[in-house]
Order: sequence, then structure tokens, then C-alpha cells
Amino acid sequence: MFRYQILIEYEGTNFRGWQVQKKGKTIQGLIQEKISKLLKEKIILFGSGRTDAGVHAIEQSAHFDCKNKIIKFDKFLKSINYFLNKESVAIIKVKKRNDDFHSRFSAKMRVYKYIIINRLSAPVLDNNRGWHIIKKLDLEIMKKGAKKLVGRKDFSTFRASSCRAKSPVKTMKMVKIKSLKDKIEIEFRSQSFLQQQVRSMVGCLKYLGEKKWSLKKFESVMRSKNRILCAPPAPPEGLYLARIIY
Repeated sequence: MFRYQILIEYEGTNFRGWQVQKKGKTIQGLIQEKISKLLKEKIILFGSGRTDAGVHAIEQSAHFDCKNKIIKFDKFLKSINYFLNKESVAIIKVKKRNDDFHSRFSAKMRVYKYIIINRLSAPVLDNNRGWHIIKKLDLEIMKKGAKKLVGRKDFSTFRASSCRAKSPVKTMKMVKIKSLKDKIEIEFRSQSFLQQQVRSMVGCLKYLGEKKWSLKKFESVMRSKNRILCAPPAPPEGLYLARIIY
């Protein structure tokens, strides 16, 4: 058997998320089906992690095993993308990997980015690719809030009720906020995340930026470990899985 890693870019708007489900179109299901047809054998795709419905990826990572060796990577990419591009999905790279590589369990760091479009007019070119917020956000207080999220902490406040993670304790390596004109980008780095953690943290940072919350209130909500006190999660269209570091 041969093991291959693929890096995938996708717009998640029209998908039910990454993971195969009984009903609805998923990224994993689509790619699995197309690679199986191309290689003329049934393959199972293993992703680095799930993305929810509507969430995008700049560079999702996955791997699969197959009996047939892929000889020409360029030919493989052209052939598979002929079918995937129509669905706003692209495999941007394919790599031969050893048997000890696993797209999920070998990952040392996951990088997510969240895009906020902070202006009066609704976005046209970036429609479904960012969270449109009309009220001007205070970036400086948001940056102070972002620093409070860094480190090893119990993130129960930001955890979805359906989350299956064994522990709510995670180590946040970095939360960085930068802006260019009316676009705000928030980058999160951690080895792993809880379900809806990033979107929930963004929702709370938005409350800070809108002056609905003080920094003291933000901290108390975070320390409470109480999901009910969390601000509404940011919508999925602004979230991007940016990169997996091995």
C-alpha cells in the first residue's frame, strides 16, 4: 500500500462540513468519491480535523492509502481538479508519505484565521467569506482580550455542547489580530481546538470591540467555564482552516 498526503483548498459555503454524513454534501465525501473513481479502487480519506458547515480552508491536510502507485503527481492533480474545481474545491499539492504519517495524529499545530469585514457597506466580492460587522470595532481592546486567551487554560466557556473532546483544557500558542483598511484578521494557533472554540472566542472578542463588554467582564466570562455566559458564536463564513504544521 502507498500513503499520500494531500493539501486542499475549499469554499465551504455549499457543504455540510468536512466529515461524511448520511445526508448532504461534504468535502471528505466528495474527494473520497472522486479519488476512488480516478484510481479505480475504494479509498478512505483521513482529514487533519473537521470543519463545520460553511467554514473554508486555505490548506486543509488529509491522507489516504491506495494499492495503485501515483506515478505523475502533475497528471493526478490536473485530473482530480477537473472534477473538484466545479464544486469550489481544489487539491493544491500531493506528497508521498511513510506509513507512520497521519494527517490528524501527526499534527503539531493547527492554524485558523477569522476574517471580519468592518464597514458600513455589505461585501460583494467577499460575500460568504467574512463576517460583516457595521459598528466600528475597537481593535486595541480586542488585542488586549486576545492576549488573555493565550496559554494553557480550561476553554469550557467556548465549547459547543455537542463537543466530544475528552478535556476542555487546551494550550493556545498564539492569538494575533491585524487589520488592513476595513478587513480584520484574527489568527489562532494551537495543537488542537474544541468544537466551535474559535468562533465562540471571536464572538466574545466582538463584544469587547463593540464595548458591550469590558475587559474585566471578558475575563470573568472566560474563567466562569460556563457556556451559557459566552457571546453568540461568530458565523462560519468568516472562518478559515489556514494551515496544519507537522
